[in-house]
Parts: sequence; C-alpha cells; structure tokens
Amino acid sequence: MIAHGEPGFASEAYLHAKSVWKGIPFGRRQRRRHGEGSGGRAFGAGRDPRMLGSILESTAADMGWTRELDQARLVTEWDEFVGSPTAEHTTVVGFKDGILQIQCDSTAWATELRRLRAEMLTRVLEEYPDTGIRDLRFLAPGAPSWRHGPRSVQGRGPRDTYG
Repeated sequence: MIAHGEPGFASEAYLHAKSVWKGIPFGRRQRRRHGEGSGGRAFGAGRDPRMLGSILESTAADMGWTRELDQARLVTEWDEFVGSPTAEHTTVVGFKDGILQIQCDSTAWATELRRLRAEMLTRVLEEYPDTGIRDLRFLAPGAPSWRHGPRSVQGRGPRDTYG
C-alpha cells in the first residue's frame, strides 16, 4: 500500500514522461522561478517545437524500452526479414537470455536454418542492433518432453513410443 506523500510507479512514470515531453532530463528537474532558465524570452533556446517521433525515441531511450521495442519490431517484421517461403515454416517463439528461439515446422527446416545461422545472426545484429540477441536457436518439432522445471531425474522416462 502506498502512503500519502509517497510517489508510486504510475506517478513516477507520468512525471518522467512529462519532463521528457518538455525536453527537460528527468534527473535534473528543477523548479524555475519567474525570469530564470530561458530568460523569459518566447524564442529562447530549447523553446522550438520537437517532432513527435524524436520525443518518442528519447522517451523510449530514457525509460529503457529500446531493447523491448526492437525485439517487438523483429517479431512483427519476421516475414520480411526471412522471406515468405521461410516465414511459412517458422515462428518466433521468444527471447531468452539473449537467444532468439525460432520454432520450425519440420526437422528439415530446422536443420537447414541451423546451417544458415551465422548469416542470419549477422543480419539480425546489423538490422536490429538494440535487441540484445547473441545467438539464434532453431527448434524442431519432436515428441513431448516429460521434463518440467530446472531439476529432473535421469532415466528413460515413461515407456511409450512416439512414431
């Protein structure tokens, strides 16, 4: 519970966005007295209007959202990035510890894309530099896994056959 006088996450985010919108860095917010700052001039430094795109870019950078936004852009542009024939057989599963996980619909596609991994990773790093991706993992379809969680017991598992 938030006590009176303590700013919460929402109010901090609002104040941060408001300061970025005004062009004032969040850490250096100061109360201006009449006549200080720009000198009270209508056309002083920092009073020019800014483009909305540049404001949103600086807000995303200040809030630390560039990695998530670049990752989302890669997922939405996956079809254009790999081409429609490859995109029909692959789906981006997610990002985990700097690894982009891609589910393939057959082992043949997974094997072929593993061969092209170095070229694809180079393109990802060039076209989406802020994603934080260090490696690509191509997942092939397979039998269901009986291992769940970080700990598992060695053994053959259930005695059933898939195939």
